[in-house]
Amino acid sequence: MSGGGPADLPGWRSGERKRLRAERLAVSAEERGMLAHEIARHLDRLVAEQLGSVAGRVISGYWPIKAEPDLRFWMEAMSGRGACMALPVVEVPSSPLVFRAWAPGARMERGHWNIPVPSSDAERLVPEIALAPLVGWDGQGFRLGYGGGYFDRTLAALSPRPFVIGVGLQSSRIDTIFPQRHDIRLDAIVTEEGLQWLAGPASLQRGVST
Repeated sequence: MSGGGPADLPGWRSGERKRLRAERLAVSAEERGMLAHEIARHLDRLVAEQLGSVAGRVISGYWPIKAEPDLRFWMEAMSGRGACMALPVVEVPSSPLVFRAWAPGARMERGHWNIPVPSSDAERLVPEIALAPLVGWDGQGFRLGYGGGYFDRTLAALSPRPFVIGVGLQSSRIDTIFPQRHDIRLDAIVTEEGLQWLAGPASLQRGVST
């Protein structure tokens, strides 16, 4: 897949990242908290549709940075309902992510970009659902991330591939990211206004064919 786009696509994407991050940082902490709770409400519905009960199911969240929606309260709630929560970890630069088990109170260490991650002795898990924070997104299900390519490499390498939900703000929608061959379409996108993209009717509920 190649979506064409500006002659200097990397430069255009870099400019969009800078613009969208500045807009997100301008949102007050109080409003970001309210938006995160709205996102969580819509996530609950989508996850229930995909998994049914979350007990014993593996869900990967993320540790928020740079004014991303802080969904740690939602991760704690999922853990309390019996889900096996995980966080993505960069163990080898420019390689696919791994996912380490996380629970409230878990021992953490500093990882890539100085982001807290579960300690190196935490169990590795393979998520059935993975949240992917969005810098930007478009109506065709594509994600504009931070430019490191980690999620795309990870999704290309994982088998079976998790159901990936992009999570971000409605205001971060752009017309297109001009997707290229390496860009992988998300399975769903959720903002504070609800479900914005769903790739198809596939379900991860036990006994339901995907």
